[in-house]
Amino acid sequence: MQGSLMLDIDGTYLTAEDRQLLRQPQVCGVILFARNIEHPQQVRELCRAIRHVRGDLLIAVDQEGGRVQRLRQGFVELPAMGLLQTASNPSYVAQECGWLMAWEVLAMGIDFSFAPVLDLDYGRSNVIGLRSFGPDAATVESLAGAFLTGMQAAGMAAVGKHFPGHGWVKADSHVAIPVDERSFEHIQQADLLPFKKLQQQLAGMMPAHVIYAQVDALPAGFSKVWLQEVLRGQLNYAGVLFSDDLSMAGAHVAGDAAQRMLAALNAGCDVGLVCNDRAAAEQALQALQSQAVTPCTHLSAMYGRYTAQHDFQQHPRWQSARQALKMLITKE
Repeated sequence: MQGSLMLDIDGTYLTAEDRQLLRQPQVCGVILFARNIEHPQQVRELCRAIRHVRGDLLIAVDQEGGRVQRLRQGFVELPAMGLLQTASNPSYVAQECGWLMAWEVLAMGIDFSFAPVLDLDYGRSNVIGLRSFGPDAATVESLAGAFLTGMQAAGMAAVGKHFPGHGWVKADSHVAIPVDERSFEHIQQADLLPFKKLQQQLAGMMPAHVIYAQVDALPAGFSKVWLQEVLRGQLNYAGVLFSDDLSMAGAHVAGDAAQRMLAALNAGCDVGLVCNDRAAAEQALQALQSQAVTPCTHLSAMYGRYTAQHDFQQHPRWQSARQALKMLITKE
């Protein structure tokens, strides 16, 4: 079995313990959170320090826009994706938003953001809500597609989430185990469509910690039905599969941190994320080592094209993109 671990760190700089963990070949990268970020120069220095430990480590962040935006001081405030449909030219603004997000993130030396969210907004899920591009598959496909075009123009790989769709369930998988009772046919004809339509633009995908009870008793991220039969088999998707955070409550159905990690990889994930729990990350790492799991070797598509641009705000497109987004920020 192949697979790798992505983990987080506690502060704004690397500790000796962090460095020791990152040296382990089973660790493929670091995800940054708001607690790791003060201002652009500090983020660049942190990313340089991470790469000094190992040059092949991936660095990721959640920079969706709206309430999910880790880089704030010294960066453009991005609108929630659900507001893009209210713009006078939604596709143009979505493309500029995707480019600007990616440009700023790459300029720090970060490889990619876990974006875009491809869930539909049914008005039921507080955890998704305006993180979604819209209420139906056609809107999400159109605006997320434009956003992806912008990301890729800047040089960033994209990760679509949360396959096969998190928007219907009310429960928040961070603190509960959501169950979606709809039929596979219903999901296939709605929520699944953006993932299917946009898959060629997605270097990675992230499955949901949601149980789709009529399809499988396991959450999608632990389900061979969803990941191997549907995503790999029926949709022929060949990109990287990242688990959602295995510390979330929605993942606890699979057991302790070691069991969750191995269950995710066994189901078909390439990378398991363990965040906000160092003991759990160490337990997951030990499981990979004790089971002689081979580190994932097909992550090359996730590396960012441009890094560490100190004058990123001087780019003409940065100026025009920022202007295009200004009117949306006040609506959230």
